Amino acid sequence: MVKQAALRTVDVEPIDRLEEKITLLVAMVTRLRAEQAKATEDNARLSQDLSTLRARLADSEGAATEIAELRGEREAIRTRVSDMLDQLEHLNL
Repeated sequence: MVKQAALRTVDVEPIDRLEEKITLLVAMVTRLRAEQAKATEDNARLSQDLSTLRARLADSEGAATEIAELRGEREAIRTRVSDMLDQLEHLNL
């Protein structure tokens, strides 16, 4: 009788350890799934942010090109006006 009780206790210990390991494994899988879901959400958000920033960069580059063109036109107009003023001064001599 004592041997049977001892055998039952000994036999239950490996099952208890296995149960504990399985419980830890389930908890780890749950945690990893949550981390993966968060990483997926972060990836989607960052992809959207990247698309937005690329669009803004394209707009900025277009604006920079337009500003450079307008500055060139302004300088050309300034030169022409200066030349016209010089011509007017020579006429008033």
